[in-house]
Amino acid sequence: GEHYGLDILRVREIRAWQAPRALPNLPAFISGVMDFRGGVVPVIDLRKRFNLETAGIDRETVIIVVNVQHAGQELEMGMVVDRVADVVDVKPDEVRPPPALGAQLDTRFMSGMISLADRMVVLVDVDRMLDPDSFAQVLSVAGDENQSGGADDGAL
Repeated sequence: GEHYGLDILRVREIRAWQAPRALPNLPAFISGVMDFRGGVVPVIDLRKRFNLETAGIDRETVIIVVNVQHAGQELEMGMVVDRVADVVDVKPDEVRPPPALGAQLDTRFMSGMISLADRMVVLVDVDRMLDPDSFAQVLSVAGDENQSGGADDGAL
């Protein structure tokens, strides 16, 4: 029932679902990595990133590969989404700022909102949502928990 949007100019490719290659010690919202035009691209599960209920993979599930600006360079990352519904032309004056509800609503990843005829669409700031530094923070917290005995130290 949730609808999210992003700037189409950030989209490199929309790919049919193919399970990413899992890697150890990643945050739960990183599904793994995939090959993209000879490079390795991390794949983020947006349901997990937004703390939403998980859903099964079906024929409409896709991975959107986007460009992310980080530290003066452009990175490519994949996002698992339930489906791509529409491409909509939105004028800048149609974008409303995120609601100001203080700490009750996490708007870190929102660049704005738009109203369509039948729904409200949250516009996602891909640079903030897919910021590798925020992943490092999550990994360091997970590492601290693992060092305190929370993880199995099995060998590969």
